[in-house]
Amino acid sequence: MKSELKQWPIQIKLIDFQHQSFDQATLLIAADCCAYAFKDFHDKFIKDKVTIIGCPKLDDIDYSNKLTEIISNNDIKKIVVVRMEVPCCMGIEDATRRAIKNADKDIELETYVITLGGEISA
Repeated sequence: MKSELKQWPIQIKLIDFQHQSFDQATLLIAADCCAYAFKDFHDKFIKDKVTIIGCPKLDDIDYSNKLTEIISNNDIKKIVVVRMEVPCCMGIEDATRRAIKNADKDIELETYVITLGGEISA
């Protein structure tokens, strides 16, 4: 199995909002734990996407500000959010929704929730 990661860095708080990989990209915004909890994370989620990650519980920032900059300054085709089923992970989805609204762009948003057992929640 090979890595599908296309760019570096991947941490939301570290990435430049004008990173060249964002142009015409499908953007994957994932909670840190997801890649460890879901066995096929690279093939199912990272493949063919620009990936950024974060943990709303551990990072002391409001992701919506950085995500708004990314969405406002780039031509992003679609956003995919992957988060864990635990309550603290809801913050990454909320920040993404606020950022899309703040950027005043009509971007398709798809959300996946990973269970503690490593499955995609129905």
